[in-house]
Amino acid sequence: MAEYKVSLKKIIEELSLESIYTPKEPEEIFISSRDTNRPGLELTGYMDYHNKDRILLFGNAEYSFLSQFDSKKRFERIEGVFSKEPPAVIFARSLHPFAEVIECAEKYSIPILKTQERTSTLMSSLVTFLNTELARRVTKHGVLMEVYGEGIMIIGDSGVGKSETAIELINRGHRLVADDAVEIRKLSERQLIGTSPENIRHFIELRGIGIINAMRIFGSGAIKMSQSIDIVINLEFWDKARVYDRMGLESEVTDILGVKVPIITIPVTPGRNLAVIIEVAVMNQRQKKMGYNAAEQLLNNLGMGYDVSKSPRERTYIW
Repeated sequence: MAEYKVSLKKIIEELSLESIYTPKEPEEIFISSRDTNRPGLELTGYMDYHNKDRILLFGNAEYSFLSQFDSKKRFERIEGVFSKEPPAVIFARSLHPFAEVIECAEKYSIPILKTQERTSTLMSSLVTFLNTELARRVTKHGVLMEVYGEGIMIIGDSGVGKSETAIELINRGHRLVADDAVEIRKLSERQLIGTSPENIRHFIELRGIGIINAMRIFGSGAIKMSQSIDIVINLEFWDKARVYDRMGLESEVTDILGVKVPIITIPVTPGRNLAVIIEVAVMNQRQKKMGYNAAEQLLNNLGMGYDVSKSPRERTYIW
């Protein structure tokens, strides 16, 4: 599994941190752990479960604990933690680092940073940022749109009409996240976030017209920087030999980075308004998530008594 890293410079810029001491340029220092640590127990000498890869956060509790010692004892407590060489130390609430902190930081080459944010707010912001930057990721061919608040990943063979469908969806008030290449990151066991590679962001290729900039043509309201992936729409040329689902009782899922995402296959033929069909598919999928299934109600109305919640039929789609 690839190990992702983020530079300390990017963290400083994202969280507006003040640099007190850095042994070298922040862009040359890298963080690889998503987790952070408040070293309360470590300052007492208990190091059994200490993870040296985590950024350390000092708040009022840690600061008050160290304040009760004289300079020599305080240095010993701080050195016990800093000797493990954490990647960086951040002081919250505008607390100014002790002289012993700076001395140990210089001895072990540890960056010291500072912020006026409360410790809990700092921890939340930092963990959220690290989770995004260090998440497992993969780049997939397709189009990512926000439709009625849902993240729609449109996939399909080249020339099937993905970009044209995206343009129509934008024209109907929905927002573009990425075209052609979608960078997908796994934030948790249930959440995927998609973005566009920076060098092709906002651009769409339309055969016969060429490259267009969606933000320049449709305005900033037509684009979005990132979006969770809630549904995958697979566009494929109509295959007469294939039997397509006409009831919606079966559910197909696709596996992306270990997360199962609902997938809907829509056959493409001349005359079908794919943008409208996708809008309906999104609204129908949302109703299913809320517990309503139109196919189930129809069968019950006909006296067939089918309950999809008791008889799930799920197939995994590989792409």
